[in-house]
Amino acid sequence: MTYAVLPSTRAPVRVWTDPYSIEPQAAAQLRNIGTLPWVQGVAVMPDVHFGKGATVGSVIAMRQAVSPAAVGVDIGCGMSAVRTSLTAADLPDDLAGLRRAIEDAIPVGFAQRKEAVNPRRIWGLAQAGWDDFWRRFSGLHAGVARLEGRAMNQMGTLGGGNHFIEVCLEQGGVDAGRVWLMLHSGSRNIGKELAERHMAIARRLSHNAALPDRDLAVFLAGTAEMDAYRRDLWWAQEYARRNRAVMLALLCTVVRDRFPQVSYDEPISCHHNYVAEETYDGVEVLVTRKGAIRAGAGELGIIPGSMGTGSYIVRGKGNEAAYCSASHGAGRRMSRGQAKRSFTTDDLAAQTAGVECRKDAGVVDEIPGAYKDIEAVLAQQTDLVEVVAHLKQVVCVKG
Repeated sequence: MTYAVLPSTRAPVRVWTDPYSIEPQAAAQLRNIGTLPWVQGVAVMPDVHFGKGATVGSVIAMRQAVSPAAVGVDIGCGMSAVRTSLTAADLPDDLAGLRRAIEDAIPVGFAQRKEAVNPRRIWGLAQAGWDDFWRRFSGLHAGVARLEGRAMNQMGTLGGGNHFIEVCLEQGGVDAGRVWLMLHSGSRNIGKELAERHMAIARRLSHNAALPDRDLAVFLAGTAEMDAYRRDLWWAQEYARRNRAVMLALLCTVVRDRFPQVSYDEPISCHHNYVAEETYDGVEVLVTRKGAIRAGAGELGIIPGSMGTGSYIVRGKGNEAAYCSASHGAGRRMSRGQAKRSFTTDDLAAQTAGVECRKDAGVVDEIPGAYKDIEAVLAQQTDLVEVVAHLKQVVCVKG
């Protein structure tokens, strides 16, 4: 589809869905963002929904400024996936043992490791830069100094909520039945702690006093506050990337132990809560993608659905009207609380039939029915990405 433009905003707010389908709270947020004096433009993805401060599914280009709320609290959250040489015929009929082996290798939910991972002991993990990465922890916001041990023990852990690990089968085409490994996670507690501290600092700055929503408070270029935020932001984004790399390497090891003949293609990885320095129409901007992936021309990305509907590997088309972006997933159509009130464990079992996964009350809020239709979301962004592969999960590990 082509985009629509949200009316009554100073900066252009381009929308890749029916503007009238956007929930009123989210539409109000988008209008607030579009009034900010630093905003060059906004691109709204088809999985858009209400979020704290800035809307989930929004791409915001700012000149000489950045809003921590436009990144979100799970800094660097994103996806990783790798195609294997295995096919559906290689997998056993009962996948419960494979699911348990994954859960044994990778802590999920609130669990963390008893001791920090040693990168040198993980097969297939890139070794470069680990010592320098951890040395830089001492330069982060003073308020997180006591959390270094926790951050180290959470490296290589999944977390809860909508984070997941999956074993998937490719659907259709010449590679139908090919096995993929996929996961979704971010910067764990340390990213949240850094984000919340910087959001609080931004709200107290005088230039943010008259904003329509104080949660949209920004840091300005050339200030100590901006420098401190960007330092911590880049570190947290690297933490998220390394966290996914550790888990993917451990996941590959679990599969290799069970299927020694397996080989792996080059992994695909993408953030969908992050900041990047980019240039559009000759203007240098800081682009925040909160619930959106970069979709530059030829770049591969991952757009997941829900725990029963499958995911897509996509290739970007480099659409600059959308700041070279695309959606980060299906997007929620109801809150977690509403999902728990609307669905039962029987509903969850029915909607995840054929998937080896948890089917208890603890994950009812992640039921497929709580999410938008991933097929409809893909259909609304054909000018942003093209589909490379459609994947359907057969194992889903949730926190």
